[in-house]
Amino acid sequence: METKSGNRILPYAIVTFIYFIVGFLTTVNEQLQAPLKFAYLNQAGGLKNTLTTLISFFFFLGYLINGTLGSKWVNVAGYKKTLIRGLLFILSGLLMYLCSSWFGYTYPHRELHFTNVVIPYGFIIFLAGSYLMGTSAAVIQVVVNPYVASYDLKGTQPVQRLNITTGINSIGTTSAPFFVTLVMFSGIPIIHIHIQQLLLPLSVFIVCIITVILITSSLNIPDIPNTRTVAGEKLERSIWSFKHFALGVMAIFFYVGTEVSIGANINLHAFELMQAGHPMTFFGKTKLIIGGLNLGIPALLSTLYWGGFLVGRGISSFLTRVSARRQLTVTTILAALCAVLAIATQNLWFLVAIGLLHSSMWSCIYSLSIRGLGKYTSRASGVFVSAVFGGAVFTLLQGGLADIFGTWRWTWSLSVICELLMLSYALFGSRPRAQDLLLPD
Repeated sequence: METKSGNRILPYAIVTFIYFIVGFLTTVNEQLQAPLKFAYLNQAGGLKNTLTTLISFFFFLGYLINGTLGSKWVNVAGYKKTLIRGLLFILSGLLMYLCSSWFGYTYPHRELHFTNVVIPYGFIIFLAGSYLMGTSAAVIQVVVNPYVASYDLKGTQPVQRLNITTGINSIGTTSAPFFVTLVMFSGIPIIHIHIQQLLLPLSVFIVCIITVILITSSLNIPDIPNTRTVAGEKLERSIWSFKHFALGVMAIFFYVGTEVSIGANINLHAFELMQAGHPMTFFGKTKLIIGGLNLGIPALLSTLYWGGFLVGRGISSFLTRVSARRQLTVTTILAALCAVLAIATQNLWFLVAIGLLHSSMWSCIYSLSIRGLGKYTSRASGVFVSAVFGGAVFTLLQGGLADIFGTWRWTWSLSVICELLMLSYALFGSRPRAQDLLLPD
C-alpha cells in the first residue's frame, strides 16, 4: 500500500514514538531493581545483588528466545501487524507487573525458602513480567531497525534516521529514572518503599498502552520493499555466511552487555558507596549530600548516563561526513579509558560519561552489519536483536561478581573488555568481503 507524499513522515513518526515507549519502559524495568531489592529481597542473604540483577536477566532473556520470532512475523505478516503484536506483549508484561504488586501486597508471606535465602512469590511473578517486556522490546526492535534504516524519507540517510529514532528512544530512557523516583515512589527513602505503590502507575501505563494499540491499528504503516522475504521464497544462503554480519552480532552482544550493565547497576554501586559514607563529588567541587539512602543520587547518575545517549545521538545525526567505522573506533577507545578511570578512582561520573560515548554505537554497528544484505535484512535484524541478550549475561555476571568481591568496584573490568572487543570489530571485523555485498555498497 502506498503512502501519500504528504504523509511520508507519519509512519516513521509512529514507529519512532513506539520506540520511545520501549526505551522508557526498558529503563523503568532497570530502575526498579534497587527498589525491589529492598521491597522483596531483604532476606536474600548473600545473593541480594545476584537475585536483583535477575530482573534485567529475564528482560533480556526475552531478546534471546524471541528475537527471531519477530523477524518471522515480519516476513509472514508484515511490519504493522508485528508492531501491534509487540505492543500486546508490552500490555501482557505490564499486567504481570500489576499482578506482582498486588500479590506481594496481599500475600506478603508467600515465599520460597532455600537455606538462608527467602524469595517472595511476588518477585517471581515480576520476573515473568520482565521476560514478557523483554520479548515485546525484541519484537518491536526487529520492526524498528530495518524499517527506519530502509524507510524512504527525503533528505535523510540511514544512519541519520537511526540516530534520530534512537535519540527519541533516549528521551524515554533519560526521563525514566526520575519518573520511577518522583512519580512511582514519590521521592521517599528507599528503605520505606512498599510494593503497593506500583499499583496506580502500572494501571495508568496499561491504559496508555491500550490507547496506543488502538491508534496504531487504525493507521497506515506501509511495508518496505526488498527488506523481507515473500511468501514461499527460500533464501539460498545462511545469514551466518556473511562475515561482517556474524562479527557484528558478536559486537552488539558485547555492546549491549556493557551499555545495560552500566545503566542497570550504576545505581546499585551508588547505594553501596552511600552506605559506606563515600563522598560523591560533582565535577570535583559540589558534594552531593548523603543521607537517608534516598533514590535521588542514583537516579541522577542514571538520568545523566541515559541523557548522554540523547545528547550524543543528537550530535551524531549531524556527522554526515564521519563514517560509522571511524565513529565506532573513537568512541570505544574513549569509553575504555573512562571505565579504567572509574575503577581506579571510584568516581562514578566517569561511568556516566560513557553514556555519551555509547550513544552512536548501536547505529554504527547495525549499519555496518547489514550493509549489502538485501532481502536477508529482516532475518538479519531478528538475529541481530537476539544478540541484545548480552545485556542479560553481563548484568547478571556483574551482580554475581559484586557478591563474590563484596564490592561493585572491580566488576567494571567487564566494561573495559567489552569496549576493546568492539574496537576490534571497528578496526577489522566490519569490513565486508566482496561476496557478502548482495547490493551495491
